[in-house]
Amino acid sequence: MNKNITPLIPGIAMSAAVTFAAWLLELAEIGIFGRAWLESLVLAILLGSLVRTFSTVPARCEPGIRFSGKILLEVAVLLLGASVSAGAILEHGLPLLGGIALCVVLAIAFSYGVGKLLRLPHHMAVLIACGNSICGNSAIAAVAPVIDADGKDVASAIAFTAVLGVAVVLLLPLLDRAFGLSPLQYGVFAGMTVYAVPQVLAAAAPVSQASLHIGTLVKLVRVLMLGPVVLVLSLLGRGGQGERRALPLSHLVPWFIVGFLVLMTLRSFDLVPHALLAPAHVGAGWLTSMSMAALGLGVDARAVLRAGGRVSAVVVVSLVGLGLISWGLITVLAIH
Repeated sequence: MNKNITPLIPGIAMSAAVTFAAWLLELAEIGIFGRAWLESLVLAILLGSLVRTFSTVPARCEPGIRFSGKILLEVAVLLLGASVSAGAILEHGLPLLGGIALCVVLAIAFSYGVGKLLRLPHHMAVLIACGNSICGNSAIAAVAPVIDADGKDVASAIAFTAVLGVAVVLLLPLLDRAFGLSPLQYGVFAGMTVYAVPQVLAAAAPVSQASLHIGTLVKLVRVLMLGPVVLVLSLLGRGGQGERRALPLSHLVPWFIVGFLVLMTLRSFDLVPHALLAPAHVGAGWLTSMSMAALGLGVDARAVLRAGGRVSAVVVVSLVGLGLISWGLITVLAIH
């Protein structure tokens, strides 16, 4: 066991150091301005990205950074389920669930159309469409083997989505302040437009707990759309040629989402001991902060320049389209 843990320690320690620095900066903001304009979650991403972009991250830290950005985040999402009641999303019932699924389908179609219009190769257009519309890098990684995508296409799609995802996390709270969205509206909008689950936590938590809860729920429904989408692509079979592939169920429905839904169900029926609620909430917060730092440490901002102009244009236009589709959902369902 020690042999398995030891290689992770340098990267976990580096993620913790960035998290601690972000926490100190938040305290400094409060001391100087009377409030935190950038919360520690967002600062952790920024600091991590600055470290990755402008200095050399030691190779021995990489395993621990990957562990912090993935496993710690997954545990944090699972623990978050203990503090979330399904009432907020069930208040709108099937219309919201159906609307999320429809928005994902429309966003994939729109993004793929933009990609083909700008003459991207078929595989690259599919990767960007699925990553933009479902869950960023996870969707790209899941779809790539099904459509037999080239490694360079996968790398380009993931690199730009990672950088743009951080930019969205930073800009969304400003959008909330500019348009005066209600916590429920902002949560739905963040859950529909932000790429990855950890980024939803970073974008929604600074606004309100209500936004965090509904945003996480909406995002998880989007993630669950990955299964049907991959199944359809598998049935279509890599453009009609070659062997059709299927992914294991664990790749389509990750364990932490199952755990989140189980805890959320138990919480909704008041079956989680009240003595565990506060520790679960605090634990989720600390683990999320560390995973945000690790997320930043994995993002080199210079990847934008390497991704290429057409890829950049397709991803940006697709994101704008996803935002408009998401706002249409909020308007049609009269979410206030």
